[in-house]
Amino acid sequence: MSIVDVAERAGVSPATVSRSLRGLAKVSPDTRRRVVEAARELDYVTLLQANSIEAGPRRTVAVIVPYITRWFFSTVTAGAVDLLRSQAYDVMLYHLGSADVRDQFFERVPLDARVVGILTLSMPLTEEHTLALRALDLPMVSVGTRVPGSPSVGIDEAAAATSAINHLLHLRHERIGLISGTADDARFGFVSSAARRRGAERALAAAGRPLDPRLVADGSHGLEGGAAAMAKLLSRSTLPTAVFAESDELAIGALWALRRAGLAVPEDMSIIGVDDHEMAAMLDLTTIAQSVPEQGEVAAELLIQLLDGTAGDDVCEPVFLPTRLVLRASTAPPPRPRRTTAPGPGSSGRGRASRTG
Repeated sequence: MSIVDVAERAGVSPATVSRSLRGLAKVSPDTRRRVVEAARELDYVTLLQANSIEAGPRRTVAVIVPYITRWFFSTVTAGAVDLLRSQAYDVMLYHLGSADVRDQFFERVPLDARVVGILTLSMPLTEEHTLALRALDLPMVSVGTRVPGSPSVGIDEAAAATSAINHLLHLRHERIGLISGTADDARFGFVSSAARRRGAERALAAAGRPLDPRLVADGSHGLEGGAAAMAKLLSRSTLPTAVFAESDELAIGALWALRRAGLAVPEDMSIIGVDDHEMAAMLDLTTIAQSVPEQGEVAAELLIQLLDGTAGDDVCEPVFLPTRLVLRASTAPPPRPRRTTAPGPGSSGRGRASRTG
C-alpha cells in the first residue's frame, strides 16, 4: 500500500495526501477528512504517525542513509545533524541497510508526520523513488548524487580519481592497478565508483596507458573488500607497481593484504586512496582528501534555506566542494626492477620476493 493508493481512494493528489496527514495548511477540513478515512480504510502506515500533528511545532528533518555504519555516511550525517540541531531542528534517521529495505521504504515512505524536510545521502533514486518523495511535497537536498529539481552537494568524483592517477604518473609508474567497490554499487545503485573509474581511465588514456583489465580488481566497499581485492591482484602473474583504490577504506584493506604477503609499501607497491579517512594519517596513506563533514553541513544549510524561504534562485545548481592531494608515505617512484610475479606458495612471506625486469 502506498501514498498513491490513498490518493486514488480519496480522489486527491499524492501531494494533498501528504499535506493532509502532516497537518499542513491549505487543505480544507473536508479534504483532510476524506484523506484520513481513505488512509484508515487502507491501513496506510503514515496514518499511525498522524496523531503527532497536534503535538507541537514541526521542526524535524528526515535523514535517509543507506549504511549508517560506514565512515563516509556517518561522518556526513554528523556534519548535517550538528548544523540542524544548532538551528533548533530535530533529526529523524532512517537507516536502510540493503537494497531490499530501500525498495520497501520507498513503497510506503513511512516518514514521521513532524518531518518538514528531507536529506538523502549518496542514493541515486529511481524514477519511482523520486516520485514517491516528491509526492510528500517536502523540501529535499541530496548528498553525493543528483535529484533533478533539488539541491545537491558533493565532489567531482571523476576529477578526484584523475588527480590520484596523475600523482602516480608523475612518480613514473607505468603499471597502475585499480581496486573498486562496484559489487556494492551494483546492488544499491551507487555511482561514485563508476565515476571514479571514468576519471582514472581518462587520466591513463591521456597518458597513453589505457587501464589494463588484468590490473583491476572489483569487490565490496570496506576494509575486507579492499583486502580481498588486493589478494586477487596478488594472485595474478602480472602485478602493478602502484594501485589506485577508489576509497581509503579499500586502500586500508589493501595495505593489510600487502603486509600479510610480506610486501612493503611503497618499496614494493604504492597505494593511493580517496577520502582522507580518519585512519589515513595514522597509516601514512596518500589520498585525495574531501571534506566529508562539510558536505553534510552545506546540505543542511541549503535545506534550512529552503525551509525558511531564503534560498536563492540558483539553489538547485549542484554544489561541488574541492578536493586536494595529501602526500604521505604510501606512494613513491616504482621499484627497480619491477615485480611481475607474486610470492610463491612456499614463500615465507618475509623480505623481498624475487623480481624480473
